[in-house]
Amino acid sequence: MISKSFEALKGYIEAENYCGWDPFDGLNSRLFNNIPLLNKSKLARLLWIQFFKRSHINFRRIAFVEKGYNPKGLALFLSAYCTLYKQAPTGDTLDRIVYLADKIIEMRSVGWSGSCWGYNFDWQARAFFQPKYTPTVVATTYAARALLDAYDITKKDEYLEIALSSKDFILKDLNRTCDKNGNFCFSYSPLDHTQVINASLLGAQLISRIYLYTKEAKLHEIATKAITFCVLHQDINGSWTYGTLPYHNWVDSFHTGFNIESISEYQKAFNDSRFQDAIDRGLNYYIANFFTDIGQSKYTDKDLYPIDIHSTAQLVLTLSSVNKLDEVEDLVIRVMTHTIQNMQDKRGFFYYQCKKRIKNRIPYMRWAQAWMFYALAVYLVKGDMNT
Repeated sequence: MISKSFEALKGYIEAENYCGWDPFDGLNSRLFNNIPLLNKSKLARLLWIQFFKRSHINFRRIAFVEKGYNPKGLALFLSAYCTLYKQAPTGDTLDRIVYLADKIIEMRSVGWSGSCWGYNFDWQARAFFQPKYTPTVVATTYAARALLDAYDITKKDEYLEIALSSKDFILKDLNRTCDKNGNFCFSYSPLDHTQVINASLLGAQLISRIYLYTKEAKLHEIATKAITFCVLHQDINGSWTYGTLPYHNWVDSFHTGFNIESISEYQKAFNDSRFQDAIDRGLNYYIANFFTDIGQSKYTDKDLYPIDIHSTAQLVLTLSSVNKLDEVEDLVIRVMTHTIQNMQDKRGFFYYQCKKRIKNRIPYMRWAQAWMFYALAVYLVKGDMNT
């Protein structure tokens, strides 16, 4: 079932050439942007984005929102193809690796200290507004990571140089919130000072990956301080709230998975196990609180709905990072089976969310297809390696 699901999804994304809509792309609407009283209002921008994100009816064609390439989505596709190529190298897969790597490089944000990437839409959050292609630590981490994956296969120096230069964006352009001991949290982007746990940990993860190529001792110290800050904000039960602001006070599935994965990648890069207790407590909480007996992926530790496709994908990637896919394979099979049966369209793509009484069937490229393609690739390759 999982292999057939993967092939159906692969056929869909390749036919679409990795281009599509996003849950947060509402502000790309030409209709909205032609109404000055709306597009200059923070509240109007926030409501407009949320309307498109929450609606199970896709109004994007009516509002003139075009499909687009998202750098983070492209990065996830690229990492997936690199995973596949290492297991079964083919000329077609290599061609797609080069195509996606070159496309990611083409979409770099300019004017910053190092290579960096943002999203292909304006984004209004409660805390800040980010114009299209404003670089973020999240998009940059996935893009640079994918280019390193591509370099490992192609040995193209351009991929390595561009990926390594993202270190300067992380270290020089992001803001930092420090505690009294010098530990700190990276900001989400250069335009804000928010303390978002998973975003800062992803920055530390990228620094850790870059260390494997540069062996710069200072990177260990910087990554350690960033992770220490976030571990100190972990609850005794192993959970993390999304961030430190009052309206960031929730605990969700896939961001928890990000956190565990990032700390695990730090430990592997530096051969440093000082945060193993944080990983163990986080993983125990993650497995115990975010998945039902029949394989549903809960959105938060308190709420089942909406069942989000991202939560299923991150389960595989988190468990793979900590080498636990085999140990909890029954859980993974239940979750994957339930997701394929209830959230994959006959045309191959995956739905965005299942709510209590309705499904959002919009085929979002980054949020749904890219994450599931990467997760399924990792799962199938890991399975082949273990047989």
